[in-house]
Amino acid sequence: MANNWNNTSSSGAAGNNDKFGKLAAGLGLATAAAFGVAWANARTKAAQRNGPPTLIDWLRVREIALRLNPQDGTTVEWRTKWNTYYSQMVSRAVPLIEEYTHTAFPRNLNTVNAVSRIEWVDANIASFQQLFEPIERLNRDAVQRSSPVSQAVFGGVNQLLISGEMGLLLGYLARRVLGQYDLSLLGKEVVTTGRVYFVEPNISAICQALNVEGDEFRLWIALHETTHAFEFESHPWVRQHFNSILEKYFSYITDDLSNMRNNGGLSGFVQRVRNNSDQSGAWLERIMTPEQKNLFQELQALMSIVEGYSNHIMNAMGSKLMPNYEQIKERVERRQKERGIIDQIFMRITGLGLKMEQYRLGEIFVDAVVAKKGIDFANLMWDRPAYIPTMEEVKKPELWITRIELSQ
Repeated sequence: MANNWNNTSSSGAAGNNDKFGKLAAGLGLATAAAFGVAWANARTKAAQRNGPPTLIDWLRVREIALRLNPQDGTTVEWRTKWNTYYSQMVSRAVPLIEEYTHTAFPRNLNTVNAVSRIEWVDANIASFQQLFEPIERLNRDAVQRSSPVSQAVFGGVNQLLISGEMGLLLGYLARRVLGQYDLSLLGKEVVTTGRVYFVEPNISAICQALNVEGDEFRLWIALHETTHAFEFESHPWVRQHFNSILEKYFSYITDDLSNMRNNGGLSGFVQRVRNNSDQSGAWLERIMTPEQKNLFQELQALMSIVEGYSNHIMNAMGSKLMPNYEQIKERVERRQKERGIIDQIFMRITGLGLKMEQYRLGEIFVDAVVAKKGIDFANLMWDRPAYIPTMEEVKKPELWITRIELSQ
């Protein structure tokens, strides 16, 4: 039989290859074990010197992202040129948005920056460090209860894996993000003004790839990001509400992990997945408790209208301002539909595909409300937390319209 082939060839080359193969395998395992022990000892000593490892090594995150995005040769002259250019674009966008939305912006939007890909990574690492601090606290509490060897070895493995995943994610996005309104969340200091970033290397690459008029395309992006500034800075409660959802969500995760550790460990988690296996929704929701799932959907609904409202403004104003608007929109949408297989797999694994779908639903929602009731009625979603649409209402705008009409 095939499984005995090497045994029946005990003489000649086949037999020798089999013996040498087993010897090599044994030596390989012994070497790997020796390296493993040495690595564990090194990690233990490092933990004794520096304390238990953090969940995420942000220096490693940056290193990985940088490998995917080598420095692109930006200069002081480049930065001065594009900062001035995008500041002018935003200054042009502000009165247009004020006129369309009937909303005054509370400040001079002077925090505009053209950035390279790695500068975008650096800005987001700074934001993510604040955002992940509750999880880091949870991790510190957990590792302090474990043995020094477990802290060093398993904590090191977790850090290696999670840092690698985060580095790949930021490195991937750094090559695709065009603009971003960055309002720090869960920071220690109260933040009321955000920064607007334009990743010019990506914008320039898209203009060339799609063969679209550069000034029009950049104004299109500026309208979108400036609208984000309006949403958060003209309605300060939105950031506070966003933070309250995140803080509550992290507290649920903390309680959940603590309960799992004290009541069944991993088996309780597996049982939850089984119980949720027949439920609709994203795969991520199947590992959540009912409380986590409700908060997750609340967060999805808020992010949907934040993006959907900006897309609505971008398209409503763009169609009036840009002679080549329809061409730009058609080519951008076609490019999104023609994503390569690697992009599709990456978006599915990371959940970015789900995010894009929610943004699409948010745009459809805002378009429908404005078409039926006008922009002033649509603006009521920014009036108070109770007026934020639920995820069900995002999918069925008439439900939200009816609820708000009855509340007036």
